[in-house]
Amino acid sequence: MTELGVRLFDDRDREAVWVLHEWAMRHTDTNPDDIPGTEDLDDISESYIDAGGAFLVGVLEGLPADVTPDNSVVDDRLPPATFDGTLVAMGGIVPNAAGHDDERTVDDAAELHRMRVAPTHQRRGYGRVLLEALEDAAHEHGFDVLLATTARTQPAAVEFYPSAGYEMVGSSTEAGYELVHFEKRLDT
Repeated sequence: MTELGVRLFDDRDREAVWVLHEWAMRHTDTNPDDIPGTEDLDDISESYIDAGGAFLVGVLEGLPADVTPDNSVVDDRLPPATFDGTLVAMGGIVPNAAGHDDERTVDDAAELHRMRVAPTHQRRGYGRVLLEALEDAAHEHGFDVLLATTARTQPAAVEFYPSAGYEMVGSSTEAGYELVHFEKRLDT
C-alpha cells in the first residue's frame, strides 16, 4: 500500500472533494443530487472546522495519469487531483449538536460525515487510516463517542464500521434511503 498522507482540508481541495464525493456516490448507484444535506460541502471550513469539528483529506503523492491539477481532464476511473497530489479519501466530523436536524442526538458525541474513498482505491486500508485519523481528531476535540450513519446501498460501508469497532445501534429511513446507524465509544 502506498502511504496515505492525511491532512486538514485546504480551500484548494474544494473541487477535488466534490469530484470524489460525486464519484463515490455514483459508484454505489446513488445519484449525488438525491442526497439530502450536502450543503456542508459548499463551505467545508464553516460547516466543519468553524463548527468545532474537522475535515480531513487523504492524499497520495503525485497525480494520476491524464488528470491536471485543476481536474479539467477527469476520467471517471481516476481519483481527482488536488494541489499536493491525488485525493483518494475524505471525511469530516462535526459536533453532534451541529449535525443534520434529522439525525440522532447523543451527548458528547461527534458525527462522521462524507466519509469517502475513491472506488479505485477501496479495500487498500485507506478508509481505515482516514477513520483512525478522524477518531483521533474527535478525541482531541473532546468527544467521547463517534456516530456514523450510512445507507444500505453502500454495503462496503455497512461492513466496514463493525470491522472498525462500531456497534450497530439502529436504522431509519430518510429521503427514501434505508440508513444504518453505528456508534463507537472513543478511548479516553
